[in-house]
Amino acid sequence: MALVARSAFGDLFLRDEAGKIFKLDITIGQIKEVARSEAEFRDLARTKEKRVQWFAESDELAAIERGLKPSQDQCVAFKTPIIFAEAGTPNNAYVGSLYEQVSFLGDLNRQPSQVPEGSKVQLRIQK
Repeated sequence: MALVARSAFGDLFLRDEAGKIFKLDITIGQIKEVARSEAEFRDLARTKEKRVQWFAESDELAAIERGLKPSQDQCVAFKTPIIFAEAGTPNNAYVGSLYEQVSFLGDLNRQPSQVPEGSKVQLRIQK
C-alpha cells in the first residue's frame, strides 16, 4: 500500500494495488475503504463533509489555535490515547512523531481487541 494523504491526527489514507483508497484510523486501529480510486478520493476530500469526517478539520483548526501544528513527519498526539475515558483531561494533546504514534497505537489497539467494548483493561507498556 502507498501513502496518499494523512490527517493532522495521524490517520493514514493508503492506496492498494487495485487503486482503492483506505483510511487507517490509528486511534481505534481500524482500516476501511473510503474510495474506489485516488481521483474519487481527491474529489471527495474537497467536500466539507469529508474534510470534517476524514480529517477532523474543526479539531485540526482548534489544535492549530493552541499552537499544535505538526510538520510532515509529525501529528497531533495525545499523552493519554483518546480511546481511554481518562483522555479528556486538559492539555492532553502535543505534537509528536507520526511514525511513533502509528506504531504505538497499533500495538495498543491489538491488546484489547478481544475484550468486549466498555470493559476495563490494564495497560502494559514495555520499553
